[in-house]
Amino acid sequence: MKNWLKISLLLCTFGFFRELRPSEPYVTEYLSTDYGNLTIEEVYQDVYPFGTYFVLAQLVIVFLITDLVRYKPVIILSALAGITLFSLLIWSGTVRMLQVAQFFFGTFTAAEVAYYTYMYAKVDKEQYQIVTGHTRAAILSGKFLGGLLAQILVSTDSMNYKELHYISLSTQVISLAVSFLLPSVPRSLYFYAASNKNLELGGEVTAPKFSFINACRLLWYHLVSSYSNPVVLQWSLWWALATCGQIQVISYIQFLWKEVAPDHLSVYNGGVEAVATLLGAIGAILAGFLNSNKRRGSYMLGISICAAVLGALLIYAARTQEIWVAYVNYVLFCATFFFIITVAGAVVAENLVEDSFGLIFGINTLVGLVLQTILTIVVVERVGFALGPRDQYVVYGSYFIVLAGIYIISSIMAKLFCRDKTSSEGNAVVQ
Repeated sequence: MKNWLKISLLLCTFGFFRELRPSEPYVTEYLSTDYGNLTIEEVYQDVYPFGTYFVLAQLVIVFLITDLVRYKPVIILSALAGITLFSLLIWSGTVRMLQVAQFFFGTFTAAEVAYYTYMYAKVDKEQYQIVTGHTRAAILSGKFLGGLLAQILVSTDSMNYKELHYISLSTQVISLAVSFLLPSVPRSLYFYAASNKNLELGGEVTAPKFSFINACRLLWYHLVSSYSNPVVLQWSLWWALATCGQIQVISYIQFLWKEVAPDHLSVYNGGVEAVATLLGAIGAILAGFLNSNKRRGSYMLGISICAAVLGALLIYAARTQEIWVAYVNYVLFCATFFFIITVAGAVVAENLVEDSFGLIFGINTLVGLVLQTILTIVVVERVGFALGPRDQYVVYGSYFIVLAGIYIISSIMAKLFCRDKTSSEGNAVVQ
């Protein structure tokens, strides 16, 4: 078996089991019923916001050390954090311990950056696209199967919400075992980057050596060359703003479902998450067929209109009295969002300098999380407006509509400016 194919297989196996978490669609139901003497308000305001803060705080740290320690240790750390997280969810029963669990949720989530960038440091550039496709398929398969399995087990009374966490814990143990099998990375993109002196001296190949100065120079070069490109800056800002809203939507959607559902029991979450994952994957695949770089001006206008549709779906879901409407709107939201975010990501990637993909998308994600933290404090926390689920999703819907409006106006103005400029140049030539 070729080395890159072996790495791809291991990454896919790790990603599949990491995302196979059937407890996830019902975690809010579990915490507010089977977990302990917790009210839905305690879970909503005293537990979930901590996850947002811990992800942001640890992403900065993980982002800095991932390249330094060369990826694999952080991937292992991610698996260990997942094991600790689900162990706490199963065997503890207080708000304080749930807050501690959110710390490990932050580690688990922040460490994803190592998994997504490991392949770019380990396989040759010729295999980037195929390995990325393999790993994305594995991740989506894990999420889909997790939601489907959860729905089947809950609907048939084969397992309760707590017992689903045992499956999630088991899959994290499997992912830990797989992580140890991943080959180590002898070089990194920045701190152990290969230079001409490392390639061959006296006929002997020498290993890349650690260099903080070279890392800083290369990081600065990638930052300046990427964000000085107006296309990268515009679409990166869009990517960060849209991701901020999407993370907030999926983080608190179970509270909205619980609010809308009869007797406040949302029992079809697993099936909905499975369908949302499937349609989201289809949306991403369809976006992949577009040549986004050649017609990015038209696509910006198009995805801005799609963002307005996302806002309308969220507001409608927030005001409905039918749980199935809320479910369907969420599925449509996911399918549309993954389509437009894939287009945005493709435009950014196509205009980046070589090897800066992980850095730029890491920074874009960090910006999105900073904005999400602000949104959490303002909308969810008691120091802010402490809105209920329905009002909260009206705010999120309005957020997407405002975002769409800003970019629609800017797209139209850009088109008019280009048209006027072309007309002026044409008149100058005639004269």
